[in-house]
Amino acid sequence: MSINRNSIAVLFLVLGSMVLIGYLVVRESRTKRPEQIAVTTAGYVEMCLTCHKDEKLDPAHDAMVVGCSPCHLGDPMAIDKEKAHQGMALNPGDLRVVEKTCGTEGCHPADIHKVKNSLMATNRGILATLLYYWGEAETQDGDFSVEQLLESGETSLALDYFRKLCATCHLWKQKNDLPGAPAFFNEKGGGCSACHYILPEGVRRLTVTDFEPEAARDATGAEGAEKKKPHPYIIKKVPEENCIRCHNRSGRIGISYTGIFEAEGYGTPYEKGHLSSKRLPGDRFYLEIAEDVHHKKGMACIDCHTRDEIMGDGTSYAHYEEQLEISCEGCHSRQPGKTRKGKDMTNIRQEGDSFVLIGKNDGVKRPLNPPKNEACEYPPHKRLTCEACHSTWVPQCYGCHAKRDARETHLDKLTLEETPGWWEEGRSYIRYEQPMLGVWEDEVVIVTPGCQDVVTLIDEEGKIEGGFNRFTMAAINPHTTQREGRTCKDCHATPKTVGLGTGTVWKEDGQWHFSPVDQGVETVAGRTVGFDAFVTIDGEPLQHGSRSSLRPFNRDELKRILRVGLCLECHTSYDDPAFRNYDPKKPCPVYKEP
Repeated sequence: MSINRNSIAVLFLVLGSMVLIGYLVVRESRTKRPEQIAVTTAGYVEMCLTCHKDEKLDPAHDAMVVGCSPCHLGDPMAIDKEKAHQGMALNPGDLRVVEKTCGTEGCHPADIHKVKNSLMATNRGILATLLYYWGEAETQDGDFSVEQLLESGETSLALDYFRKLCATCHLWKQKNDLPGAPAFFNEKGGGCSACHYILPEGVRRLTVTDFEPEAARDATGAEGAEKKKPHPYIIKKVPEENCIRCHNRSGRIGISYTGIFEAEGYGTPYEKGHLSSKRLPGDRFYLEIAEDVHHKKGMACIDCHTRDEIMGDGTSYAHYEEQLEISCEGCHSRQPGKTRKGKDMTNIRQEGDSFVLIGKNDGVKRPLNPPKNEACEYPPHKRLTCEACHSTWVPQCYGCHAKRDARETHLDKLTLEETPGWWEEGRSYIRYEQPMLGVWEDEVVIVTPGCQDVVTLIDEEGKIEGGFNRFTMAAINPHTTQREGRTCKDCHATPKTVGLGTGTVWKEDGQWHFSPVDQGVETVAGRTVGFDAFVTIDGEPLQHGSRSSLRPFNRDELKRILRVGLCLECHTSYDDPAFRNYDPKKPCPVYKEP
């Protein structure tokens, strides 16, 4: 009996071996082996190159030099497609994998910590300020980040608003993660790839002014998904299109820089009886007005903005002004070339007695002109920032009406899940002319609505369950710099510019008076405030400042500013002898003030 058992065991062993050998023979016969082992110029085995022969990359990341796996991971030794692609990272710049890709030794290890702590990755200032405005935080300097929200899943009313309406502009967003959304939105994010990613020459990429009808989108939101996309280039010469992909909402500085103003939703001027074809993503109509003089000269965003300012220097700053390095004086001063933080600007050179700025993308030398003695260094203007005079327009979006309806769901852009609460956002009106001025610490700056929140909450039965409002004016450099500054009357004789709002200002019996056009809305505090009014004629603030040190002009400042406006009927220019030793207390010998 034992002999039979042993015989059966041997038989099964032989049969099993034959089956295994047969399987291996069949698999071997079906396996396509390359004629030779693929090796990079550095001597590393990279079997990926046996299949990916036609990928054309930028010189710094040439596949024959770098290979594929240092960036995309996977198994470079495998000859089987499935095994080779296991653990592969489609986008090496994604902040979820970047330590294993861009941040490895020999590549860019010092930059990963900086990028992850930058404001473009954390959204710290946006989150902290929103929570503070909406009464969910005691300070607007709190330490928040998108990464924390991704890990914790934390939410609240303010965070729900951020997750659903704001969370497409940060470096943690993954590319092509919004099904059915325009390709322009889907291409946002991607970590390092958000900035350093471009398509090869001859391949068109959607820009902010390319209107993409919903019918033209495929299921993934990317145009032409059925076609094989060319491998992108990873470059250090970041084009302005990559910056504008995010900087086209809120302050809208990206599109303002190029001379694009998001207009009202009327779709005018009409084209052959139909709505204007000039639309931004989200079906927003636009008008073309004065572009920034730097853009007109062909300058890209990175010609001014420095590496540490954009990518971060490793510090988690609370607000943009803390991370900001550049200033107008960095270029337009007697000795240019230093940032606000005392760092050298790498693309400014002295040639003879003058200085030039060298374009980081195009290499063009552009002369740097010092400020004009007569106007820019005029003593009464010593508090004025450059943009206060030279930015002649700014987007002014009045009344941010946000409604949350608990009866419907909305896509959470962080979790990519539909959750209860549909947010809808609108505005009262938008304008661009006569930028308003205010005082930030000891400087006169441009301010714009930011934001004038009017929040309405709808419960699950469709009834209004509550709401609140908070009117705020925010300081901004609108990136609409013009060669010629604003006229004297535009500041000293225009009530909207000084913060009173659109209307009529006059002096009578020694007292200043103002009659507004905008009759205002009633706030939850029971006071009536005009959307474009920052201050009363008596110097009483009507709206919050976006920082504790940002305020409107006070009563004495308003009186001094407006008094000069009376003089401008006769003395039309700052270089008039009447203004050389101007004394606001000295009466005019010719004109009797009201």
